[in-house]
Amino acid sequence: MAPLIPEQRRQEILRRLRQAQVLSYHQLTELIGVSHMTIRRDIAALEKLGSVEVTPGGAKIATRLLREPDRAEKTGSDRAAKTAMARAAAAMVTDSMTVYLDAGTTVQAMRPFLDGARDLTVVSNDLATVADFCDHPGVDLICLGGRVEVSNQSTVGRLATLALRELSLDVAFLSSSSWDVEHGVSTPVEAKVDVKRAALAAATTSVLVAGSAKYGRFARYRALRLDEIDTIVTDDELPDEAAARVGATGVTLVRAGVGAEAGGPTGDAAEAADATEAGGAAG
Repeated sequence: MAPLIPEQRRQEILRRLRQAQVLSYHQLTELIGVSHMTIRRDIAALEKLGSVEVTPGGAKIATRLLREPDRAEKTGSDRAAKTAMARAAAAMVTDSMTVYLDAGTTVQAMRPFLDGARDLTVVSNDLATVADFCDHPGVDLICLGGRVEVSNQSTVGRLATLALRELSLDVAFLSSSSWDVEHGVSTPVEAKVDVKRAALAAATTSVLVAGSAKYGRFARYRALRLDEIDTIVTDDELPDEAAARVGATGVTLVRAGVGAEAGGPTGDAAEAADATEAGGAAG
């Protein structure tokens, strides 16, 4: 087996920690098959991202999100999972819809899967997403104004919220760096809360697009309860126990497979499952 590159290795460390809750450096060295110093460097990098907390002799998954990762940090993480989730989410979009694309690299990754969409109105507070859609011939593009959060290349605050209140959306695709059953969708940035709530209120249907690595984490400000959301698209690394708890809230859950097949949905998810499979075939 070829050695893992650093990004793959760190994702494997996170996967192992999510399963075991806490592991020693020695255990991680044996599980990952690299040196003690490599594991320490990887844990230090993951700690800087806010993904893990260092414990005496090891590490555990961080639960409290103290700061929002910046754009550069988000761009390099979980690429395969983001592509799978983006494909599943984009399969829910049909021609002539008005859709909101929240700030974030996973939602931005929907862009290639919407190449064939026609007569689409795309509303976004994400400057990178807006730039990606500038060359799409079938899209009427609306960029929300507001205060620019430079580290995430997005607009936040009152002006962005006011603009959303003047719009009628078919679907709002929302993002989050922290979500779980107890705390819902949360954020360490207060200025993001009203924007997410305004998008939810303006939309006929709401979809949270958030990876399993962000599940079980929470931040200071709660933006939404999970039972306010219609559908959650995550990846197939979300444990079955967590999936059952999410499904019990009444939300439709889609676990998008990183491989050829999409993960199984829970709850009344037949339509979402069909959409995921259709998206996989199209991709």
